[in-house]
Amino acid sequence: MFPNGFFGNVLSRYSEEVSSSPVINNTAASVLAQIKPKEFFLCVGAALVIGFLISLIYIATHRKEGYSQSYVLTMIMLPTIVALILLLINTTAGALSLAGAFTLVRFRSVPGDPKDIAYIFFAMASGVACGIGYVGFGIVFFAFLGIVMFILSEFDFGGTKRRHMTLKITIPENLDYQGAFDPVLRKYTQFYKLRRVKTTNFGTLFELIYSVDVNEDIDQKKFIDELRALNGNMTINLVFFKYDDKIYEN
Repeated sequence: MFPNGFFGNVLSRYSEEVSSSPVINNTAASVLAQIKPKEFFLCVGAALVIGFLISLIYIATHRKEGYSQSYVLTMIMLPTIVALILLLINTTAGALSLAGAFTLVRFRSVPGDPKDIAYIFFAMASGVACGIGYVGFGIVFFAFLGIVMFILSEFDFGGTKRRHMTLKITIPENLDYQGAFDPVLRKYTQFYKLRRVKTTNFGTLFELIYSVDVNEDIDQKKFIDELRALNGNMTINLVFFKYDDKIYEN
């Protein structure tokens, strides 16, 4: 693609300019001069291909629940960016330091699914392997973990027939809520527990927050209608845990 020596001449010329600068250390120029075109295209290209394959695994394992296009594109970009940075660092100690710094960053997807965050670190680990020159190791790592994730997704490993959901019931301040909704909750759920009570609308309303396990075969409309009959036809929210703020019990 490039004439013979073109890439090396560009790096050499840039190294001379950098070494003449009083701000940048001369070691940066020597690192750039040591990067060979073959190593550059091998490491960065392998990271790009692995990132693309990781995005395909992500699409395949999320085809039922849906996914964001921007998140898929992130899977492709991230290993390539990490590989280039580590290639410029050119030392294993520096690579490990940067990898440790990456773990301090709080990656979050739109729903906040822990599995989506794990895919971010999957892509990062592959980029680190390619960036420090262990391309074969990165490929084996991707193949092993990618196949495992695909098989687990196909067999719905860890799935449950019950839906873990958050139930939010708004009630007026004069309603005695203790035990008021228990008969309906026992009828339509396998498990329920009141997690939090808070006031809203300047104290004129209360919001009860339950964690519930709802069976798939129930009529959710009847469930909500019976709750509305008890709370004065006020607001009721029934959402999956992963689409709402989780409430953890100490």
